[in-house]
Amino acid sequence: MAHGSGLVKRRTSALSLSTAALLAIAAPLLTGCSTDSHPGAAAVVGGEQITLSSVQAQVEAVRDAQRAQPEGDQLVAASPALARETVAFLVYTEVLDRAAAEVGVEVTRRDVQEARGNAERNVGGPDALAEALLRQPNSTPLAGDEQIDRMLRGQLLFQGIAAELGVLPDGTGLDRMAQLMVDTADEVGVDVNPRYGAWDAEQLTLTDASMPWLRSEEPVEQPVTLDG
Repeated sequence: MAHGSGLVKRRTSALSLSTAALLAIAAPLLTGCSTDSHPGAAAVVGGEQITLSSVQAQVEAVRDAQRAQPEGDQLVAASPALARETVAFLVYTEVLDRAAAEVGVEVTRRDVQEARGNAERNVGGPDALAEALLRQPNSTPLAGDEQIDRMLRGQLLFQGIAAELGVLPDGTGLDRMAQLMVDTADEVGVDVNPRYGAWDAEQLTLTDASMPWLRSEEPVEQPVTLDG
């Protein structure tokens, strides 16, 4: 993932449609600790589970939207790690939400609705926004109201934290925001199911792994099942 003041400027001064805007700050964030004590969880953030079923539902929503496109097979093939990327997206936005609370930044439902309306107008309407997020290059494809609103909420939180900490458009002060994220993740605790891998602190990706958080009597679902 690329880093630099140009990316920071775009992400702190404007509402980007890319989920990469949420993830750029997190390169030093999570050094994935993992345990085998959370059956049925894709990840655990501050004791709150991100369930396998919720990840599967979001992956299936994206796959359904992709397959509805004329070039659906190509869209599916272009996102082979969708389940893993979805977990990364969900974990990061949870940590971001908690970091925002630490510095007194709040985003209301109305804020998200206004941001969505603005985004829809900027790209030509609700359908155009949905298509843009489904096809966004070099980033996790999104589909459905839940994911779109989560992405927009995350961007608003990102911008609010940056403003609260005095991060400038040229990236000055970004180190303070990075440290806040690191401290928040350490404080609340972040565990990632090893079936999705371990956090790569440099690339913010999940490396391959195979030990699922499942009881012995539960069937082992391979990630490919979640990817469609």
